[in-house]
Amino acid sequence: MSPGFVGLTGIVALFLLLLLRLPVWAALSLVGFVGNIVLSGWTSAFATLGQAPFDTASLYTLSVVPLFILTGEVASGTGLSADLFKAAQVMLSGIRGGLAVATIGASACFGAVCGSSIATAATMTPISLREMRKAGYADSLATGSIAAGGTLGILFPPSIILVIYGAIAQQSVPKLFAAGLIPGLLLTALYIVTALIVAARRPLDAPAVPSAPMRDRIVALRGPWQFLTLFVVTIGGIYAGIFSPTEAASIGALGAILLGVVGRRLRLGALINTVEGAVRTSCMLYVIIIGANLFAYFIVQTQLPSLLAEQARVMALPGGLVMAFVVLAYILMGCFLEAIGMILITVPVFLPLIVSYGYDPTWFGIIVVIVVEVGLIHPPVGMNLFVVQAQAPDIRTVTIYRGIVPFLVAPFALLVLLFLFPQLALWLPRLLYG
Repeated sequence: MSPGFVGLTGIVALFLLLLLRLPVWAALSLVGFVGNIVLSGWTSAFATLGQAPFDTASLYTLSVVPLFILTGEVASGTGLSADLFKAAQVMLSGIRGGLAVATIGASACFGAVCGSSIATAATMTPISLREMRKAGYADSLATGSIAAGGTLGILFPPSIILVIYGAIAQQSVPKLFAAGLIPGLLLTALYIVTALIVAARRPLDAPAVPSAPMRDRIVALRGPWQFLTLFVVTIGGIYAGIFSPTEAASIGALGAILLGVVGRRLRLGALINTVEGAVRTSCMLYVIIIGANLFAYFIVQTQLPSLLAEQARVMALPGGLVMAFVVLAYILMGCFLEAIGMILITVPVFLPLIVSYGYDPTWFGIIVVIVVEVGLIHPPVGMNLFVVQAQAPDIRTVTIYRGIVPFLVAPFALLVLLFLFPQLALWLPRLLYG
């Protein structure tokens, strides 16, 4: 049995296990371990099994993950995200669809601190959904804007997904963060335009809110100053080269805690609960990454990426067609896989193929994040849609699906722009890091 055939069999087995609802970490670990046994024998497979947890736990690049998760947990628990939304709500009053725009803008800012789409959607749902319902917004537009805005958490730095991609693809995390900034701003703008168009076409779904006086608008800007300061210090420090992503994450976590304590928003009991939540989430991610390392080692042993690249060259497939197939594969996988699972399963297979066609791995990382974002919000199993419904169980699933459909146009439009103008992702990292 050839290594390539063993690799294809392993991938098929992996997807079968996932369809049987086996946890991602267990499916990755099992296929990787058994595959290594078939290719290298029991001794080598057990040696790899023992080494993978150590390699993952000692990887400096991944030390940023639990720290930014803690930052997001504290920012959510202390109400800093609520201040952000309230300020945007007042500033955008008088604009039809302004609350939906405020939700998207606040989600982008919160995601730029916590780095997680699910955390962003979970945080913004109880805050913004209540206000939009109070203003008479349709549930479809309200939930659609929340779910779409939540996806921005994995494109803006400090994206946890980009950190994991950087670790798997052995790419510079600061460069990936820089590459995500302009596409993140563009996607935010596209989501905002979508919300305004929906509000204009269906005015009953977004009743006009009275415009706040200028004095109230100025006063509202006082609310989110702590949050914005935290953002400027952590993310600005990375771009300015003052400290590394891990150091920025440490400063962000400590700063969020200090702001909560000084503002009397964070008690000892709440801090303990926040730390426990961050530890549970981080442990879950690390277990998945350990399984992915076992699987990636198995894929390397099979030489499957090289075989795929060679086959594509033999068939004389153009690079654009190969990229189209890769994007389509990600969208299909988004029907039943969560974001991190998709990254960890596919990057070891797809990245060597893409690089062989001359595409930049940093640019490809941004493409991957965008298609993963599509998976988070496209029916029937977008994770962000489930997060929203879990906190609003009285809203029918079909209503949430109907609300997210217009917003799906935005990430596809951004993909087209990135294919036409790759410098949208590559200009800033080259400017900052050469």
